Amino acid sequence: MRKISILSLLFLVTSFLQAQEINWMSMNEALEAQEKEPKKIFMDAYTTWCGPCKMLDRNTFSNKDVIQYVNENYYAVKFNAEGDEEINFQDKKFTNPNFDPNKKGRNTMHQFTAALGVRGYPTLVFFDEEANLIAPITGYRTPKQLEVYLKLFGTDDYKKMTTKKAFAEYQENFEGTF
Repeated sequence: MRKISILSLLFLVTSFLQAQEINWMSMNEALEAQEKEPKKIFMDAYTTWCGPCKMLDRNTFSNKDVIQYVNENYYAVKFNAEGDEEINFQDKKFTNPNFDPNKKGRNTMHQFTAALGVRGYPTLVFFDEEANLIAPITGYRTPKQLEVYLKLFGTDDYKKMTTKKAFAEYQENFEGTF
């Protein structure tokens, strides 16, 4: 009987830990949610063939501190930068007219990807509460490296940055908690 109780407890703890994840949604869902409750948007622009994108999912987006901060402060969007999703953004429709569903690996770039200035993958894109683009950040980030950007944009500290030197000082003096 005692073995069953320990196994049951272990199963519950494991299930709870696995259940903690970022509440991903589509860009259209995030924009709709913003209309009801203004909140910044954090977008992961990825591709299916991108190794560093998969590392972000495995190493960074599974971190409990990242999960908690993103879920509390942002609408989190997973966006396939070479996919065929239709995005309605700022009175424009963005598609990927040359998308080939039979193609393995690289596909054509989505119009929304180009409009955001994404030039590599992964790119983490931040938007303010009114869906205005704040900044795209290209490249893989560890939880500690991502924390700087999540909090810089999440707290509006970025509005005080007017030079690269100011950002460098911000990074140098940043004391993370992740």
